[in-house]
Amino acid sequence: MKEQKILAQRIMNLCRDKRMSYYLLSYKSGVPITTIMNIVHCTTKNPGVFTVFKLCDGFGISVKDFFNTEEFENLQRDSE
Repeated sequence: MKEQKILAQRIMNLCRDKRMSYYLLSYKSGVPITTIMNIVHCTTKNPGVFTVFKLCDGFGISVKDFFNTEEFENLQRDSE
C-alpha cells in the first residue's frame, strides 16, 4: 500500500514538474489513460515493470532517474 502511494506521488510530481497532463503522458508513453489514472488513484496493486518503463519513456527519463528519490530510498531501507 505504501509503495502504491509513493509510485502515484512520483508520477504526479513528474507530471507537475514537466507540465504534462496525464493525457499527454498517456500519448507519449503509450500507456492507456485508464491505467495511469488507476495507478495515480492507487487502485492498481502492481502496475508492472513494463508499464513503468513505458511511463519513463513518456517522461523522457531513465528508470534509474524515476526511482532515484528519497521516498524510494527510504522504502528500500524499510524492507531490509
